[in-house]
Amino acid sequence: MSEDAASTDPAPDGGVAVDAPTARLRDGGTEQKTATEGTDESTLGRLADSSLLTIARREYRLAVRSRWALGVALLFGLFTAAVVQFGASSVGPGRFDAVIATIAELGVYLVPLTALAVGYDAIVGADERGSLELLLALPVTKGRVVVGTAIGRAAVLSGAMLLGFVPGALLTVRYLGIASVGPYAAVALAAVLTACAMLGVAVLVSTVARTKTHALGVSLAIWLWVALLHDLVALGAVAGFDLGSGAIAAAILLNPVDCFRVLALSQVDVVAGGFGSVLAQAGLTAPMVAAALVAWVVVPVGVAAKLIQRRRL
Repeated sequence: MSEDAASTDPAPDGGVAVDAPTARLRDGGTEQKTATEGTDESTLGRLADSSLLTIARREYRLAVRSRWALGVALLFGLFTAAVVQFGASSVGPGRFDAVIATIAELGVYLVPLTALAVGYDAIVGADERGSLELLLALPVTKGRVVVGTAIGRAAVLSGAMLLGFVPGALLTVRYLGIASVGPYAAVALAAVLTACAMLGVAVLVSTVARTKTHALGVSLAIWLWVALLHDLVALGAVAGFDLGSGAIAAAILLNPVDCFRVLALSQVDVVAGGFGSVLAQAGLTAPMVAAALVAWVVVPVGVAAKLIQRRRL
């Protein structure tokens, strides 16, 4: 009788007699399959746990490769250098106050516009390119894709802006001394936090928009509102309806750009533009305004992570 036949001879109890080598082979196959399944589950678990950082790193690399980060750094480098050069080099005791006031007044246009330009195509652009569908084919939820994308772009935007504030810092030290670096750094951090807040808004717009053109149009409308129209409407309402300090504070906190202006002007004694004339009545403090900006960073991205579930790919 052959070995193959011997391995499957009928057993006395009615079963099939299996020789030792065959039994070991079968047991080994079962163990190998179990081990493979365990390894796959472990790998999927690690992928799920690290998906946020993986997507953030991917977005970071793509942003650096596209060179827009370099453009942002150069833009803010020229902006801060020009403001400090022309403001701090003039004669007078209020030179630093003039520099900060200028950064605050011009930054309300430049900071949100830059952030919206960086983030308006974060999701809808990936969808049109087909890369969003590829990401969602991985063991990762749609919400993690949105949050990871926002983190990656925020990291690049923050780094580029901070790098752009360096030339102004060097000129500040040259003209005004080392003591002026602290307030200047506070203004730079406020600008970065405001940019991250507007980036979160842009990611939300990109999540609900069907096309990049639609997202761009909505982003431009948002920029017009936060940079130009909001103050006009709010100040008109305050003057026309004689609203109290609570309404004034709420109006400021509901606009990230006004939050930036408050934080910037809190570093100096001057009060300029927009809500500056009524800040004393609002009862706001720097920690309150900073907390509002953090909420502006978190809430839009969280809403986008929920709304992405409804998006058809």
